[in-house]
Amino acid sequence: MTQPNLTGPIVGNSPIIGNPIVIGIDAGGTMTDTILVDQDGHFKIGKSATTPKNEAEGFLASAEDAADAWGISLEQLFSGVNVVLYSGTGMLNTLLSRTGRRLGLITTKGLEDMILMGRGLQAWADYSYADRLHAVTHHHPDPLVPRRRTHGVTERIDQFGDIVLPLYEHEVSAAARKLIADKVEAICIMTIFSHVNPVHEKRIAKICREEIAKAGAEITVYTSHEVRPVIREQSRLNSVLIEAYATSRGRKQLKGIEDVSKKYGFKYGVQTLLSFGGLTSINHPRLHETMISGPIGGILGAAYVGKLIGNDSLICSDMGGTSFDMGVITRGQTRIENEPLMDRFKLNVPTLHLDTIGAGAGMILKVDPLTKKVSLGPESAGSDPGPICFARGGTEPTIADCDAILGRLNPYYFLGGKVVLQVEKARAAFEEKCARVLGVGVEEAAEGMIDMLEADANNALRRVISGQGIHPSEFTLLSYGGSGPLHLAGCSRGIGFKDIITFQFAAAFSAFGCTTADFMRRHSVSTQHDIPSRADEATLAAFGAKVTTVWNDLTKAAVDEMIADGHAREKIRTVPFLMMRYTGQLEDVEVMAPLAEVNSADDMRKVLDEFEAVYAKVNHRVSRYGEAGFTITELGLIATADKVKPVLLKRPLGASNPAAAHKGVREAYIGGRWHKANLYEMDLLQPGHEVIGPAIIEHPATTLVVHPQDRVHVDEWTLLHYTHA
Repeated sequence: MTQPNLTGPIVGNSPIIGNPIVIGIDAGGTMTDTILVDQDGHFKIGKSATTPKNEAEGFLASAEDAADAWGISLEQLFSGVNVVLYSGTGMLNTLLSRTGRRLGLITTKGLEDMILMGRGLQAWADYSYADRLHAVTHHHPDPLVPRRRTHGVTERIDQFGDIVLPLYEHEVSAAARKLIADKVEAICIMTIFSHVNPVHEKRIAKICREEIAKAGAEITVYTSHEVRPVIREQSRLNSVLIEAYATSRGRKQLKGIEDVSKKYGFKYGVQTLLSFGGLTSINHPRLHETMISGPIGGILGAAYVGKLIGNDSLICSDMGGTSFDMGVITRGQTRIENEPLMDRFKLNVPTLHLDTIGAGAGMILKVDPLTKKVSLGPESAGSDPGPICFARGGTEPTIADCDAILGRLNPYYFLGGKVVLQVEKARAAFEEKCARVLGVGVEEAAEGMIDMLEADANNALRRVISGQGIHPSEFTLLSYGGSGPLHLAGCSRGIGFKDIITFQFAAAFSAFGCTTADFMRRHSVSTQHDIPSRADEATLAAFGAKVTTVWNDLTKAAVDEMIADGHAREKIRTVPFLMMRYTGQLEDVEVMAPLAEVNSADDMRKVLDEFEAVYAKVNHRVSRYGEAGFTITELGLIATADKVKPVLLKRPLGASNPAAAHKGVREAYIGGRWHKANLYEMDLLQPGHEVIGPAIIEHPATTLVVHPQDRVHVDEWTLLHYTHA
């Protein structure tokens, strides 16, 4: 059976006109995906194993794979592009592995134990239900700063920004000298209510820098009011600590990627993705805002696709080798989470909300020989050593090994044939460690493991939907990631989605989503404005004046940062926003302001009306409760500048017979027995084609398994729609 030539001049079923001008990279825990985009939006993808110790190696290998698909050299690729966009996990891995900087902390006297105390929610985060019941297994997250390197100084500013106690500067000098003697690499400063009035933090920072200069040391000073000037001291403290702790190594990884890009001819600076969507320079002063950038790209890509298909209620599901990430867009609204959890730390970092479970093709399978209990993970084989079938030193069976054993993966076409899967080696190990222990046949055990994984993902999707308060029939499921199409049938069965869609470029969909983002800055500050439900004209106008003053200050800060990054002032757009709630509620809703300034009571009413409209979209209309009044907890400003984006081409539907993409038959075990499954080349499927299962649709970077009697239809955008029998 011959494989089609996939490195020719076809991109998105359209001829390539020019060379790429954008490189988008998503470095996950297992694979690094690349997408190349030209001036007209045509694109091509590449893939390689992630290299955590030096991410530049995986970046270059993945970019080379994409360049080969385009038919150009690395030098031609990098010398011609305007944007290199990289989203990875380097900083998060630094936090997880506790390999960051040696930190010291200066805080308000009386708060020295804040790190050790933490918050109840973060202390129990990521624990299983059983572990939450049995507190004997519980332990707090390892502190980033030990108690002996935490120093309290006398000072106090109240919630209104007034100085209650002056700063005792001699205590600051003594604390700074102790930390310098303790050979810290960074000093963090966090005082209470500094987000309202930072005068004490600024003075503490100045004294520390003076002491550092006297000692001739090289120590960086971080202040919480500069990193994240918002309410909630514990989350603000975590933000400044993680900025100081993890971003130094992350910057080195990103600098290595920039260096290797410039080595091959790239002329500009590398960009990365912010956790709330949008691009920024790798020199961004608050780089911790990019720590979970990879999965965010999928939500951005989903919003882009949703506009094409005319559905604004979407479930985004990303299954790779390590995790199953889910995002929700409800009636056009994407939820912003102001205090996400990151390795059991609550941070003040606005983030597009994601739900994640450990469920991917790299999950390690274990069977207890006494109880016969089967466990999926939580460990993943990752990219090194990877599953047994990769033959790179892996010894523990994984879900990917089960897929190979059951004939669902083509052993000679993984990564386009660059990796030949050792199926018999995987089968022998799986039989010894799993099937024989369970006392069942290899195929039955392997499919049972896959069913467990898909059931976990299916249940997770149901939980996410139930939290939105609307019926599954209103949602379209978008499935992507290298393993998403492979397990799509089981993950989505029985839920009742309006539609189920996957993509020819599913493996690089998060990278695709990253390239749909614009350059962005987001600035915000905490406020406390309680607006009565029946406020008079003068009261509303006064609130409006306060809001406008803050927006003007934030506009200047955001625009100045973007101009410093090289964006022309006339290309920068600004949109103010508010975080609001009905008075007395616990959760905020992000509201894009309907106007740039609030100059009258009528303008303020327009803002309140916009909040109620957004609230009704996110929740049910009947849940509105304006009689309680309104509370503005945060004011912010988003500044953006455009960049070129990929384009999905719309073409007329043709014949339904997919014979042109057919490339043979292979035995595949599905539903308890072996089937002769028709094989199709994914990139050769055309609009109008319909594939009926049992079938396997292959791509160098992913595989779509079509169960017996299920159907896949290709629409005019060349999106693949999956229908259950």
